[in-house]
Amino acid sequence: MTRNGSATRPPRSPRVTPVPPILLYSRPGILVTADRFTVGSTTWQVADITHLHTTRGPHDRLAVRAVAATATVIAGIGVVLGFIGGLERLTARAYLALGVVVLLPVLLAALGDRWRPPPYELWGWYRGVEVLLFSSDDERQFGQVSRAVRRAREGLRYGGWGDPPAADLWRPDR
Repeated sequence: MTRNGSATRPPRSPRVTPVPPILLYSRPGILVTADRFTVGSTTWQVADITHLHTTRGPHDRLAVRAVAATATVIAGIGVVLGFIGGLERLTARAYLALGVVVLLPVLLAALGDRWRPPPYELWGWYRGVEVLLFSSDDERQFGQVSRAVRRAREGLRYGGWGDPPAADLWRPDR
């Protein structure tokens, strides 16, 4: 307290505004900055992520089951025709039709991969454990996210995102 009864305030330090993180990618549910990678409610520190690699995920379960069921039925029909001797009495057109039917599982597999392609996956080691960092069936989004995470890793490896120090350029004497 001072003589006139008013309280003295300690001197204020100048306000320091925090530097906003460098944003590399931002979409609903996905955020990649220079120091962290967030997908949904899971956040990883970029400095702790190592050994990044991409793969394709498993095929759609429904397509795999459809192919397996079709192949099993076709194989069963072939076995039954073989045991009853029906293969000997078939005409050339019937053999051609059987050949087309045998290709049905291949056609189903191709259509299943076309309609429901396997997801793209970004894997990495986080604090000594291999984890699935990101998965998407959208190739464009997956490419953008994986490039952003790789850029964040490179930014840490090469000393941050600040401007490079000014350097005197060497020029030959003339």
